[in-house]
Amino acid sequence: MQKIKTAGIISKPKIAEAREIVCGLLEWLEQHDVGYRCDEQTAEYAGTKEFYAREAVPEGADLVIVLGGDGTLLSAARVVAGRNVPLFPVNFGHLGFLTAIRIEDLYPELERALRGEHRIGRRRMVDCQLMRKGETVATYSALNDIVITKLELARMIDLDAHVDDHFVAAYKADGLIISTPTGSTAYSLSAGGPVIFPSVAALCITPICPHMLTNRPVIVPDTSVIQILNHGEVGTFLTIDGQTGEPLSKGDRITCQASAKTIQLIRPPKMLFFDVLREKLKWGER
Repeated sequence: MQKIKTAGIISKPKIAEAREIVCGLLEWLEQHDVGYRCDEQTAEYAGTKEFYAREAVPEGADLVIVLGGDGTLLSAARVVAGRNVPLFPVNFGHLGFLTAIRIEDLYPELERALRGEHRIGRRRMVDCQLMRKGETVATYSALNDIVITKLELARMIDLDAHVDDHFVAAYKADGLIISTPTGSTAYSLSAGGPVIFPSVAALCITPICPHMLTNRPVIVPDTSVIQILNHGEVGTFLTIDGQTGEPLSKGDRITCQASAKTIQLIRPPKMLFFDVLREKLKWGER
């Protein structure tokens, strides 16, 4: 296990308790001879003007600490993807499916990581290519999902879906979600999709409020190439992990497939996948 000499830190903005926690974290890292690279928000909490652009935080880091909720982690994942740098996700949010390390466990888990005893889960991302008039106009990678959705109130979108050149369905719906196993507990779950164990090699196609009630979620192998053709004139939008994206035009083709990129998530040793589901989805309550 590589020794941790430098830690990157990425923080969620507007967290009331973050200033005290960040200052304590930086002091703890200094006491343990670990250097750090802060993004602008972390530097603001720490009261320093020394910071790096978020995209540059992982450079030279052996570990990236993410202080926030799942949204902050999704943003950090797109920055770290493909690098051999594990993410240490600390939950400042509410649900925290991905940010499973609690604030009270921050230092014990960091000590475990410094000793090389941390447990790492690898999560594969999904790549998306937007084709317009035969040309690639945008490419994206997502940890959770690629979503095609409507912009206008009370207007359905019109899409065709193919998997490996086989026609699947014509969807008239509020939208369509292409999710990874990691994203199966996010928007796809809310739209009626299945929970997929993180290590399952699959992608899930989930319609959002389809006009045809027989349109159901479909799980395909992650070796599949999923193509979505947009027939709508206006009012259709492509969203990546719920955070970035762009409007679509009639005739646009969106190609999705499992990415070669993975991220490494440090997980608490006693918090396994079904433990998280029971805690977050209240499955253990009677």
